[in-house]
Amino acid sequence: MALIITGGAGFIGSNLVRHSLAHTSERIVIVDKLTYAGSLHNLEGALDSPRVRFLEEDIANEAAMRALFDAERPRAILNLAAESHVDRSIDGPRPFIETNIVGTFALLEAARRHHATLSDADKQAFRFLHVSTDEVYGTLGADGLFSEETPYAPNSPYAASKASADHLVRAYFHTYGLPTLITNCSNNYGPYQFPEKLIPLMILNGLEGRHLPIYGDGGNIRDWLQVDDHCAGILLVLARGRLGEKYNIGGNNERTNLQVIDTLIAALEANVPAATNAALQGRSYGDLRVFVKDRPGHDRRYAIDATKIRTELGWTPRHSFELGMFDTVKWYVTHRDWCTRIQQGRYDRERLGTT
Repeated sequence: MALIITGGAGFIGSNLVRHSLAHTSERIVIVDKLTYAGSLHNLEGALDSPRVRFLEEDIANEAAMRALFDAERPRAILNLAAESHVDRSIDGPRPFIETNIVGTFALLEAARRHHATLSDADKQAFRFLHVSTDEVYGTLGADGLFSEETPYAPNSPYAASKASADHLVRAYFHTYGLPTLITNCSNNYGPYQFPEKLIPLMILNGLEGRHLPIYGDGGNIRDWLQVDDHCAGILLVLARGRLGEKYNIGGNNERTNLQVIDTLIAALEANVPAATNAALQGRSYGDLRVFVKDRPGHDRRYAIDATKIRTELGWTPRHSFELGMFDTVKWYVTHRDWCTRIQQGRYDRERLGTT
């Protein structure tokens, strides 16, 4: 039996593969379509393990997913396969519907069929864990936090597709008795994140002396979570979470986009002083900041209440925001070859989501 990790060649997925190799003894089957943000470059080293098998496949291919379950007889599936960039969902929502909704449906159907074939003991052990986002809850005002009881109010095509998938997973628990779990996380940061996202985008632009584009007034607030802390939370929910429940995983690190960028600027200066970076041509990293037109429907504030996972399961994040950001900048500085390979022919850090 094995753990199936869908989307395992993406940002969070590849980090979860490494975390699982380090903290479990189970065999791992990675399923990934290898779209622009999913790459075997993200799995360097991990694929050398005899415990790992990789399958290039679309989770929306229900026949392929059934065959996978028949071949691997998994004891759990962790669904991280998703189109995830809000800006891209504004430019073209169809892939988000096909992967995030139809793909989740195909996995649920394959899992339901597989679950019915298991012995009573194996049925008790089986889990379908669906990894989701805090964006399904919509936007907050100046006060309050997203709890597991917060009504869904998605405001982007991406968020709506993830909300739809969450509802499907919940329905399969209540209708078919499939042993499901859902996690909703805040914004992740760390190694192997595709450079369309805020933090790697700002790091690489800063290193190359390119503009640091700030949407609107820079006052939009997000709760930031280091990716390895998130992976630890996922495995904890898988091991000990109550069936049919959802768990919010957040870092308790609310920051405006301006605060995030200022933290990154300080970390860039510590790792690669501006005076030594020829790309800046005598400028400071702060001189690269530029305000641009805001994203359509840009949610103002997200903040996670992670009380449930802390009190029920004992999870706490290990990384402080400042040290986590410093280490993240250092990783991108020392992995410029990965940055070049992951972007080549796919993305030149152009602005997306302006329609």
